[in-house]
Amino acid sequence: MEVRVRFAPSPTGYLHVGGLRTALYNYLFARHNNGKMILRIEDTDRTRLVEGATENLIKSLEWSGIVFDEGPHIGGNFGPYVQSERFDLYTEYAMQLLVNGDSYYAFDTAEELDAMREKQQKAGIAPKYDRTIMKNQFTLGEAETKNLLDNKIPYVIRLKVPFEKEIEFKDIIRGDVSVRGRDVDDQILLKSDGFPTYHLANVVDDHLMQISHVIRGEEWLPSTPKHVILYDAFGWERPQFAHLPLLLNRDKSKLSKRQGDVAVEDYVVKGYFKETFVNFIALLGWNPTADREIFSMQELIDTFTLEKVNKSGAIFDLTKLNWMNSQYLRMKPMEELADLLIPTLQAKDFNYISKEYLMEVINLVKERIDNLLDVPEFAPYMFAKPTEFDPDFINKHWKEHTKETISTYFIELKEIADWNYQTLHDFTLKYVEEKGIKLKDIVHPLRIMITGKSVGAGIFETISLLEKEDAIQRIEYFLNNKV
Repeated sequence: MEVRVRFAPSPTGYLHVGGLRTALYNYLFARHNNGKMILRIEDTDRTRLVEGATENLIKSLEWSGIVFDEGPHIGGNFGPYVQSERFDLYTEYAMQLLVNGDSYYAFDTAEELDAMREKQQKAGIAPKYDRTIMKNQFTLGEAETKNLLDNKIPYVIRLKVPFEKEIEFKDIIRGDVSVRGRDVDDQILLKSDGFPTYHLANVVDDHLMQISHVIRGEEWLPSTPKHVILYDAFGWERPQFAHLPLLLNRDKSKLSKRQGDVAVEDYVVKGYFKETFVNFIALLGWNPTADREIFSMQELIDTFTLEKVNKSGAIFDLTKLNWMNSQYLRMKPMEELADLLIPTLQAKDFNYISKEYLMEVINLVKERIDNLLDVPEFAPYMFAKPTEFDPDFINKHWKEHTKETISTYFIELKEIADWNYQTLHDFTLKYVEEKGIKLKDIVHPLRIMITGKSVGAGIFETISLLEKEDAIQRIEYFLNNKV
């Protein structure tokens, strides 16, 4: 049997990092098994649609490197791939269930349903549709049901759950699952406006699109018994199910926007590499080996199995994400990094000398940062003369004799013709030895004059990248205006 999996988001906003994890696991599983990856847009809940959301979802998925074989943006043999374009199918199959006695008409008003739930809650019963007392074809009888239908009284079609049975299915991650039929709600399948619910549309589409494995988040596990009932009612072969663990904050609460960014696009804007983010997301609940954490997309594909996915929730650890991003930062070619950073520098109106110069700056600071976008924040002095100087650093390292010491050093520094790291370094070591002073008496004042900051890359490496005239001007400015 061909492996066919799908990612089926609702276009209600941004792509959640949990959604990306689901899409990624489907993709890895499909590619590992030479199968097909399908994108389906589930837009049956018209009240929650957000304009442009589908396009944003596809954009985020493409950024991450997930490639689909079928979908609304590329077509395929099992379309349409947007549920709102398949409504006639859902109505047809809902009617088939009615004919077979696996679903039924219900005519309850919203007020009547609210009263039922309130009564159940007061009695300490979990709210669930009670077909034995509510207004449906079983309590009304065939004649009254026909009368209401003839008079166009609004109705829904509900699933007739077999209360006397145990609903059993196997989950690849969680093993055997069994639920008592009496604990499953008679789910609405077709709403009064003729729109299908998620449950009917999902099962019909998965069957018609020949989905072999349903890989989705743990939040859908309670719905699976309803889906199993539908597969059995239609006489269809069930797909294999795999429910992925929840993503959690560090305090073990469910990942939510209240504690940080949860949209993939937020991490794109913040400058995380797509390779980093995909690698990080892939290891949230799964890891092929305990001795490494950096994997290429192809390595993830080669090693991915659902059997190794954990049952317990996975912590979304921002510290680990930043560490991982720093590893990719140090591995990437300087030319690629420079190309990625140029738009950010242009937006900040920083003037850099050349792409080659930018590559040298990145190489200078890459060991001290986690994110490429940190370059202009960490080392703005590499693109513009500093206008502010760390007062605490000045107070600590600028002594009574410092101006005289630096002024004397500066006279000889200006005479250096070969302006490079080795010359600057060797000259300064020789100078402090001859003058009987400590290296820090030169290095710390140089740092504040050249950069304005208390921390940074090696000062001689930093000065050597600047043009001699620029460095000289900075020292002169500080000596004449700041001390």
